[in-house]
Amino acid sequence: MKKQLLILSASLFALGACTENKTKPSTPAIKEEQENKTTENMTTTVEHYTFELNENVNRAKVKFTNRYGIELTGDLYTPKNRSEKMPAIALSGPYGAVKEQASGFYANEMAARGFVTIAFDPSFTGESGGNVRNVSSPDINTEDLNAAIDFLGTLNYVDKENVGMIGICGFGGFALNAAAVDKRIKAVAVASMYDMSRVTAQGYFDSMKEEERQQMLKQLSLQRWADAENGEPALGQQGLPEADQLTGEEPEFVQGYVNYYKTDRGFHPRSINSNGAWTVTTPISLMNMPILTYIKEIAPRPVLIIAGENAHSRYFSEDAYKAANEPKELVIIKDAVHTDLYDGGKNNYIPFSKIEGFFNENLK
Repeated sequence: MKKQLLILSASLFALGACTENKTKPSTPAIKEEQENKTTENMTTTVEHYTFELNENVNRAKVKFTNRYGIELTGDLYTPKNRSEKMPAIALSGPYGAVKEQASGFYANEMAARGFVTIAFDPSFTGESGGNVRNVSSPDINTEDLNAAIDFLGTLNYVDKENVGMIGICGFGGFALNAAAVDKRIKAVAVASMYDMSRVTAQGYFDSMKEEERQQMLKQLSLQRWADAENGEPALGQQGLPEADQLTGEEPEFVQGYVNYYKTDRGFHPRSINSNGAWTVTTPISLMNMPILTYIKEIAPRPVLIIAGENAHSRYFSEDAYKAANEPKELVIIKDAVHTDLYDGGKNNYIPFSKIEGFFNENLK
């Protein structure tokens, strides 16, 4: 059981109860420790971005509300040579990241290529609202993406008939779910996709045994008693070591996450993956709500799925591709690992020309 929880923790970073095989539920004591922690020698200013704004792009802070009344904060990117009735793209991800990281990187680049884009912080994270913090929900996070489409449609320079979506990592799965239910989305692309409901419910490569799943559910259930008695949800342990703690013996994907989230390359103080932890009970809804049940209903709208050749998450992309109906395309990036598709890595692995062509062809 302990081995299974450690595997799940590594793949999800820090999903609370999955960090170790505890005999007692967690308490809010961890919360103060996490809130007081910042990685040394990193930029911690509010306006810190992990990338440079393109000289041909404007960026503005915006707010919008989802269907549940939660106010979301995003960055709106527009080409400086903006025209009327432009195609637009909503973006979010990776799971546990903020808009100043990979989603903003994509939004900035796609705006430079002629699209209106918005990257935003999901509910309960970053600068977005929600009375509890550091919580994920497959329903609410899918709704967050649909609400971003709502917002784009209110802009008088956006062509409401030509809006698309990009999801990264765990928000790749949520983006496919959002596109299946929201027929306004004309095309959807995902990069380094994770199916968060599958990996949480079944383990990495579906390795979780039934007795392990039941034990995990029991732990999560008992944690609810502890949270009720304490009056607030407990935070789990932060799942990633600091960069200077790596020994080189860790799995490739753990090293990749650390090299992005825990270094100047991708660190952001508001990012859960960089500087925080999910609540211990965050896995609960993911355990019982498979998000790709209706992936076939995206058709006849097109799907572009991009994965690294050497990414530990590649199987999610391949399985999603098999499950989706045509039109669909799977692009495997030679030599790339999971986090290379966050910011291009050392070799500019993100195929932006391919993504641009996909949306130019389908948002018209």
